[in-house]
Amino acid sequence: MNIEIKDTLISEEQLQEKVKELALQIERDFEGEEIVVIAVLKGSFVFAADLIRHIKNDVTIDFISASSYGNQTETTGKVKLLKDIDVNITGKNVIVVEDIIDSGLTLHFLRDHFFMHKPKALKFCTLLDKPERRKVDLKAEYVGFQIPDEFIVGYGIDCAEKYRNLPFIASVVTK
Repeated sequence: MNIEIKDTLISEEQLQEKVKELALQIERDFEGEEIVVIAVLKGSFVFAADLIRHIKNDVTIDFISASSYGNQTETTGKVKLLKDIDVNITGKNVIVVEDIIDSGLTLHFLRDHFFMHKPKALKFCTLLDKPERRKVDLKAEYVGFQIPDEFIVGYGIDCAEKYRNLPFIASVVTK
């Protein structure tokens, strides 16, 4: 599949401002408390790295990998856990960091998975949200940007493992 960058949807400057804003919201909600940040791989790693640098609380970070896409651009509807967390989250304040909420299937699966560990608090932070694509009732407590239903890349988000290194979010067209 050949893709071409169509438009810059969110600039590098807009991303950095929003990351600081989200970090401040998280700090206020968990003032003086330790937070466990769980980044959903691979797409959220750039966002999560920038986010935790702006959070003043004590932060532990871990990673999980789950997918409902496989190697496709449309969800299969079935979520597969590829890598679980290593840290104990029982009784902890947990923020799950995602790059984009689309169908909501992956985070719905992860919510149920994490609740089994009995965290003190479980909240979701997403950089991008496409609410019109939602297949399950799920809302993140912290949302960076609502975006149109377009295929996007950049700032950790890929197309066939490419374009993650772009410092901005761009819409693309396939050829």
